[in-house]
Amino acid sequence: MNYRTQIIHAGRDRDPYTGASSIPIYQASTFAQADPERPGAYDYSRSGNPTREALEWAIAELEQGETGLAFASGMAATSSVMMLFQPGDHLVVTNDVYGGTYRALTSLFRQWKLEHTFVDMTDMDAVRDAIQPHTRALFVETPANPLLQISDLAGLAALAQERGLISIIDNTFMTPYLQRPIPFGFDVVIHSATKFLGGHSDVIAGLVVTRDRKLGKRVKAIQNTFGGILGPQDAWLTLRGMKTLAVRMDAQQAGATRIAEWLQQQSDIKHTYFPGSSDHPGAGLHAKQADGPGAVVSFELADKETTLNMLKRIKLSLVAVSLGGIESILSYPACMSHAAMPREERYQRGITDGLLRLSVGLEDPADIIDDMDQAIQAALSQG
Repeated sequence: MNYRTQIIHAGRDRDPYTGASSIPIYQASTFAQADPERPGAYDYSRSGNPTREALEWAIAELEQGETGLAFASGMAATSSVMMLFQPGDHLVVTNDVYGGTYRALTSLFRQWKLEHTFVDMTDMDAVRDAIQPHTRALFVETPANPLLQISDLAGLAALAQERGLISIIDNTFMTPYLQRPIPFGFDVVIHSATKFLGGHSDVIAGLVVTRDRKLGKRVKAIQNTFGGILGPQDAWLTLRGMKTLAVRMDAQQAGATRIAEWLQQQSDIKHTYFPGSSDHPGAGLHAKQADGPGAVVSFELADKETTLNMLKRIKLSLVAVSLGGIESILSYPACMSHAAMPREERYQRGITDGLLRLSVGLEDPADIIDDMDQAIQAALSQG
C-alpha cells in the first residue's frame, strides 16, 4: 500500500468482534479465563489490553519493525529502554539530546551507575572515539532537539552493528511518515506520541518499536515488570490521532517551510535552524534519509531580554512546552525543554538564552508570521 493508505489501515483497523471502524476502549483491568491453566490472549491489562495492543501493532507496522510497545509517556518509553542496560554499561548519546533524556541520564540512571558520553553525532569520527570497551549502545536524535542537527542514520547503524552495539533513536520530530530508521539498520525506535503522532495536545503517550522480536521481548518484559503502560483511553486517542498523521504533517511542514523562509529574511534574527533550508549544513543528508523537513523551526534572537519580551507579546501561538499539536507552539528551551541542563552546558551546545523553538501547527502560516513580526518589533522597540 501507499504509505498514506497504510497510516489509515496499519495494525488492526477494525474491531475483530463487532466490525467497528474504531477499536473500542477496553476499559478493563482483568479478563475472565475459561481455563485457569491456559490463560487466553488477555489476562490483566498491565500485561496486555486490546486497545493498547491495536496501537502497538499499528506503530510496529508503520516503523517497519517487529514489536511495538505503548507506554505512559515518552519518558516512560525512553527510561524503559534504558533499563535494557546494567550498572557499569556505557552509552554514547547525541550531544543536544532532549532535556528529559538528559535529566534521566544525569540523575536517575547515574544513581545505578549507567555511564554515558555526550557527543556530536554529526561527526562520525567523534562517535567512534567515544566508544569504549564497555559501551553497549548509541542513542541518537536526528533532527536533534532543539538545533535540528542531522546525523547519518545508515552510517551510525552500520557503526553500531560493527561494534556490537544496540542502536537507539528518538524519532519524535519526524514520525514514521517522514523517517523510518529501522530499514537503515536501527534496533530501537522511540516516540513521544504526545507530539506529532497524537497530534492534538490532548494525550501523553510513549511508543517503542524494535527491529527484532528477541529485543522486543526484552523490552516487553520491562514494560510488564515496571508497569509504565499506556491506559486504554489514551491508547485510543493516540490511535485516532495517528489516522490523520499524513495530512497534518504535509500541511504543517509546508507552513514550517514558509515561516523558515521568512525568518531567514529578518535582520533581527541571528540564526534560523530548519532542515529544509538549503543553507542548513545537514540539508543534503536529511533529504536522503527523510521524506520531508518536518514542522519544527528553531531561531535565535539577540539576547534573553528581547526573547522574553517577544514571548510576552505573542498572541496566536501557544507559549508552552511540547510540540506537534494542531496549534503552533512556541517554546523557550532555556526554561522549558532544556531547563534541567546547566547554562554552561546549554551554551556549549548552542542552546542560548535567545533560542526559540517553533512547532508549526495548522494555522495559515501568514497569520503566524504576522503575529511573530508584531511581537518581535514590539520587543525590539521596548529594548
